[in-house]
Amino acid sequence: MAGTPQYIRNLNENLIMDALITQGTMSRADISRQTGLSKPTVSLAVEHLIDRNLVREMGPADNAQGRKATLIRFNETAYYVCGIDIGATRIRIALSDLNGEIIAYRTYPMVVQGAYERGEATMLELLRSHMNELLDENHLNWDQIQCIGFGIPGVVLPESGRINRIVDPLAGLEEAFSLESLSGAFPCEVILENDVNLAALGEYRSGAAAGYPLFVFFSIGTGTGAGIMVHGQLLRGLGGLTGEIAEMLVDDGRRLEEVLSADGLMQLAKDYLDQHDELLLEATDSGADDLHRHLTPEKLFEAARSGEVEALDILQQYSQKIASALRQISVVLAPDLIVLGGGVGGNGDVLLPLLRQIISEQFPVQPQLICSKLGEQAVVTGAVQVAIQQTMLNLQEAME
Repeated sequence: MAGTPQYIRNLNENLIMDALITQGTMSRADISRQTGLSKPTVSLAVEHLIDRNLVREMGPADNAQGRKATLIRFNETAYYVCGIDIGATRIRIALSDLNGEIIAYRTYPMVVQGAYERGEATMLELLRSHMNELLDENHLNWDQIQCIGFGIPGVVLPESGRINRIVDPLAGLEEAFSLESLSGAFPCEVILENDVNLAALGEYRSGAAAGYPLFVFFSIGTGTGAGIMVHGQLLRGLGGLTGEIAEMLVDDGRRLEEVLSADGLMQLAKDYLDQHDELLLEATDSGADDLHRHLTPEKLFEAARSGEVEALDILQQYSQKIASALRQISVVLAPDLIVLGGGVGGNGDVLLPLLRQIISEQFPVQPQLICSKLGEQAVVTGAVQVAIQQTMLNLQEAME
């Protein structure tokens, strides 16, 4: 097909699409100057793109004199994409246009009991019902959804799209969340990726790590993981296992995830309170026994913010354990930046001062350390980005 009129027309249309996406609103003359295409060629290609609803006319420009040029722009609402973050305790869904503008965002509780009892179809039905609800609320239908990006807290095997090493609360649902199962449950293209990798991508594209050539997203929550990006590309490694820092071993032989996860933090707090037999009265308004039963990471961080000495001591010890992992990452990769995220790691107001002091005093390599800018939306933001990328690739291929 190379060299045929059809091929050349498709190439021209792709050039025009790229120019409009990069530059925004342009006149036909602007497009001609930008792309080097003749004005008649631009006009013919633009009309074809308008017919396909991929670009639209926006009305006359504000030029001071002469005939007003009609402005053209990429139609970001020609189609939509979704990003879905399947977490251990929450399902987060973002609906986005093709410019990456999130137009709707919802959070739902993760309910796994019924899925275990009735099989994987239950979880897929739950996800599909959430999507149907979101589309109905925004007056959209499935024909307008081009792609869904899913983030999963486990290793996604690159060749098969199957899941390995999923976080404990979701153990048993690996098959339900495989690429094959998700693709069969939704009437559009599906992409499946590790959640921390997507969070790293989200932070790079529109968050705290924008423009950094080498950075690490370090997520601490129900699980522990890292996403590593070099010049805008995710490192994946053998079997997609790059960044599986959960498998690092600490001094006592435990896995890093056992130490740093939310459960690990709670075990550290319990051990501390058992040893000291002291209370966090202002944070809990109850005695030590009640504290042991009901202490959560959220309550612990709130106690630290209110100045409770015991909570600060616990988090100081916890920060030393985080720093030990950060040191190993830093001396191996020497990243420009490390971004902390996740349900526990996102408490930057408490953790960052403690960690920065340790880094300045003890680290031979001292990357900048900041907290996630996107917070709980980091994964869905990255999922939206990969869905848009795939959609635009598909649209370009459809022109060829």
